[in-house]
Amino acid sequence: MNISRIAVVGAGFMGSGIAESAAAAGVDVTVYEPEQPPLERSRVRLKQSVARAVSRGKVSQEDAESLIGRIAYSSQIDDLLGVDAVIEAVTEDPRLKGTLFAQFDEQLPDAQFLASNTSSIPIAELAAWTQRPERVIGLHFFSPVPVMKLVEVVVGLDTAETTVVAAETFASEIGKQPIRTKDRSGFIVNMLLVPYLMAAVRMYEEGFATREDIDEGMRLGCGHPMGPLTLCDFIGLDVLYAICGSLYEEFKRPEYAPTPLLKRMVVSGHHGRKAGKGFYEY
Repeated sequence: MNISRIAVVGAGFMGSGIAESAAAAGVDVTVYEPEQPPLERSRVRLKQSVARAVSRGKVSQEDAESLIGRIAYSSQIDDLLGVDAVIEAVTEDPRLKGTLFAQFDEQLPDAQFLASNTSSIPIAELAAWTQRPERVIGLHFFSPVPVMKLVEVVVGLDTAETTVVAAETFASEIGKQPIRTKDRSGFIVNMLLVPYLMAAVRMYEEGFATREDIDEGMRLGCGHPMGPLTLCDFIGLDVLYAICGSLYEEFKRPEYAPTPLLKRMVVSGHHGRKAGKGFYEY
C-alpha cells in the first residue's frame, strides 16, 4: 500500500468510521480535532464499534486491539506532519472546510491527496482555497462507514489523474468499492436518492399515508433494507436538508427542494436518530 498513514480531520460519526475502516486495513491514522471532547467521544465510539465486531465474530480480539492501536487522536495540527493523505469529514460548512484545506495545502506539501467527505459542497470550491488544486478530490463515504462498501470518488475541475488513481487505489485497499463521478452537487447517489426521500416526506406531510405504511411499503414492496423516512432519520435531517439545499441551488428542480416540514424539524432540533427524535423517536 502506497499510503501507510493518513489524517482524518473531524472526529464525528463519519470521521470515526473512516478512521476505523482505514485502521482495519492496516493504515495508521491520526484523527484531528482542535478540541478534546470530540476526540474523546470518537475514542469511545471506536471502542464500542470494535467491541460489537468482536462479539459478532467478525474480528478477533487480537486484531481488534491492533486496530485500536493504529489510531492516534490529536488536537495539535503539527501531529499531522508526514501523513500520506488527508480525509476531511467536518461539518458541511464551506468556509470551515475551505480554511482547513488552505491550511493543509500549506503545511502538508507531500500528501498525495487532500480529500473531502462532503456530500454537497463542490470540490472545485474547496480546491480554490489551495495553491495546488490538482491534489484536491472528493472521497464520499457512506454511513455507517465500517459496513458500507461504497465510496464516491469526486473528480474536481483541476484534479490530476494521478490524484484520482491514488484515491481510488486507497479506497480499494481499505476494502471499499470506488465509483468515479464528476463534481456536481449530489454526485451519483444523492442525486438519485434525494428525490425519492423528498417524495416520501411530502407524502407523509400531506397525510397521504402514515410514516409506518410509507416505510413498510418500500421495505416489503421493493425489498429496501429500510423505508425512506427511517433512512432520512439515519442520514440526519440536518445533513439531508443541507444536501437538498445544495441540489436545489445548483439545478433549480422542484424534486430536490427541501419540504417545509423538513425545514421545521431541523430548526426544532429533530435531526433524526443521532438526536433521539426525527420522523421516529429513538
